[in-house]
Amino acid sequence: MTLRPDTLPYRKPEAGKDYWIKDDILPNALDVAERCFNKPAWIMGWPWRAEAWPGMRAPDALLPDELTIIEEWVKAQIGARALHRQGEPPAGVSGHNHVQIVGGGTAVARPHVDSSTLCNYAGVLYLHPYPPTKHSGTSFYRLRLPDGTLGGNICPPPYESLAQIAGFEEGSDLTMWEEDVEVPNRFNRLLVYKSDIVHSATAYFGWDHEPGSKRMAVVFFWMVS
Repeated sequence: MTLRPDTLPYRKPEAGKDYWIKDDILPNALDVAERCFNKPAWIMGWPWRAEAWPGMRAPDALLPDELTIIEEWVKAQIGARALHRQGEPPAGVSGHNHVQIVGGGTAVARPHVDSSTLCNYAGVLYLHPYPPTKHSGTSFYRLRLPDGTLGGNICPPPYESLAQIAGFEEGSDLTMWEEDVEVPNRFNRLLVYKSDIVHSATAYFGWDHEPGSKRMAVVFFWMVS
């Protein structure tokens, strides 16, 4: 059967089953935040370049011992023996362990799933010490159908991403989706989730040219077999 938007499967995201939250994950989070804010070089995304991701990124956000803290906790939660970190994808730079800074004037929520060829679990570490709003974390969404009813939120195999499903070839926007579950932004909070669930940054903040005023987070992508 060919999958259509109105037949997209739905699974209510459940804490401890579809997503996991750990507060105060790093013992040196302020040092990490300062180091990330002061990265000497950045890769520019949308709107400066034709990239799917917004704002600016820099690699090697966490040091090896900091990554170990993250990954040991993740493995314990999802019951995995090993996490295979996302490598360089064919179409562009890897996002794994990149710090990403995005301002409110640069981007809005963009519900999507991560490509199943690159990962099946993803994570985000919120690193702005004083977010001006908690509604700038991560949200999970379900489709809003033309008749006003709510549809699905899962991109199932063999589809690698929503773009492969008829009706999503040209992408989607926030008007097509209903927020289902919100995880608020809290400094030094790690959120890990199954990446086939439709999700997005809830919102961004910061409107000037000072990177320190904007939403900052470290992103992770893992494949678990």
